Amino acid sequence: MAKVLVVDDEPNIVLSIEFLMQQAGFDVVTAEDGESALESVAETPPDLILLDISLPGISGFDVLEQLRNDPRHARLPIIMLTAHGREVEKEKGLALGADEYVTKPFSTQALVEKVKSLLVEDA
Repeated sequence: MAKVLVVDDEPNIVLSIEFLMQQAGFDVVTAEDGESALESVAETPPDLILLDISLPGISGFDVLEQLRNDPRHARLPIIMLTAHGREVEKEKGLALGADEYVTKPFSTQALVEKVKSLLVEDA
């Protein structure tokens, strides 16, 4: 079973994504900030990360950049989540190596499909 790490500091969003991913058949791990996300990846790397940009402490962009600079996680599929649909943020996320970019509120079905397609590409 593929493991998805959900990184978001809003508990209601974490709960809804966690439920959604479990319903889709994924094993879900959560982190509420960038520090714990990086620790979680170091301990047991997930198969994919759903990463919020606005996090307390280090931002989702910083987490993304650190993971992309680490050869062990350079190919790890990462979908950025954001409440800001600004083009400049999307470009920054993609430039830093995000695989996908999803703006909140998002279609649950579209998110599940993006996760599945990235995991299939990687398999």
